[in-house]
Amino acid sequence: MLNRTFGCVRVVWNRTLAWRHQRYRAEQAKTGFTQANAYLTAMKATEDLAWLNEVSSVPLQQAIRHQQVAYTNFFAGRARYPRYKSRNGRQSAEYTRSGFRYRDGKLYLAKMDAPLEFAWSWPDIDPASIDPSTVTISRDPCGRWYVSFAVDVPDPEPLPATGAAVGVDLGIKDFAVTSDGQRIANPRHLERKARNLARYQRRLARCRKGSANRAKAKAKVARAHRKVRAARTDFLHKTSTRLVRDHDVIAVEDLAVSNMVRNHSLAKAISDCGWGTFRRMVEYKAARAGRQLIVTGRWYPSSKTCSACGHLLATLSLSTRHWTCPSCGTRHDRDINAAKNILAAGLAVARASPGDACGADVRPQGTPLRQSAVKQEPRPVRAGIPVLQGGE
Repeated sequence: MLNRTFGCVRVVWNRTLAWRHQRYRAEQAKTGFTQANAYLTAMKATEDLAWLNEVSSVPLQQAIRHQQVAYTNFFAGRARYPRYKSRNGRQSAEYTRSGFRYRDGKLYLAKMDAPLEFAWSWPDIDPASIDPSTVTISRDPCGRWYVSFAVDVPDPEPLPATGAAVGVDLGIKDFAVTSDGQRIANPRHLERKARNLARYQRRLARCRKGSANRAKAKAKVARAHRKVRAARTDFLHKTSTRLVRDHDVIAVEDLAVSNMVRNHSLAKAISDCGWGTFRRMVEYKAARAGRQLIVTGRWYPSSKTCSACGHLLATLSLSTRHWTCPSCGTRHDRDINAAKNILAAGLAVARASPGDACGADVRPQGTPLRQSAVKQEPRPVRAGIPVLQGGE
């Protein structure tokens, strides 16, 4: 029944998406949730798609609702254009309160007589004590099944203050280097599993399309990718939690990861790091814990600036890991110096207010850096703030 529900959800999503696209190109008409829901009703009334009535209508309506949200995010510039769903990817179906019953820790889904058995993953919480608002059933390409409960919980209490601030410089050799000199090694999960993954992919390439052996080989490839993804997510969660727990103020740089992966020499290593996921984790965990996250400007020259006197180098190659400031003679480690400058720039942004003459670069978190004002009042040079010297 669940596999049939996944197929129905996929068909409803793809056909509705094609109908929306065709309707706009032919009539220049926008489609809302009401029209899309009416199109779903019309599909279920046809003879060719009458089998859509064999599954619960709730996941099908939720697919239409999710597609409407996807279009809203696209027109708002927050996401790409909605894409078609494939039977080879992750499958899911969402049930609202009208599509399931949850009593005494037992889950009853619509169109299913027996309760759905599942393994509870929260040992500190009694499953009979929760009151879920939605239930999502999903299946990974490797064949693993998941049931996710959405539950309303109160906001957590803010963590006690530590009085510590830290700047974080992300990299490939070391995943992160902090302003206090701590280095967090890059585990390189994909690189460690590359040989096994290549072997599974070679076996998959030798199998005949449509055969049972090819399906088994494809599941092994998906299982290898899932292990890499799970190990990376576990590492990012532990690292972000430790940073948020130990510091009141966290300053990070605004990296354009989507632009950086265009470098074919470093794209695989950058994608394996998971910088974007790490920043999102730090963002929501800092908000829940009452911490302050500061994102510095994307074009801030943190590596080329002396954190002691503020001298700015004209050039600094990527292969140069240590350099000596020609102005004050301080010997710098490239990554630690960048982390110190990120912290100094973050604290400067936090102290500035939008009304200051030099506060043009103060911006909401998570948005692109605004251009600096042309006219600014002069201010004294501080450590960590880049300044050109020697006629450069």
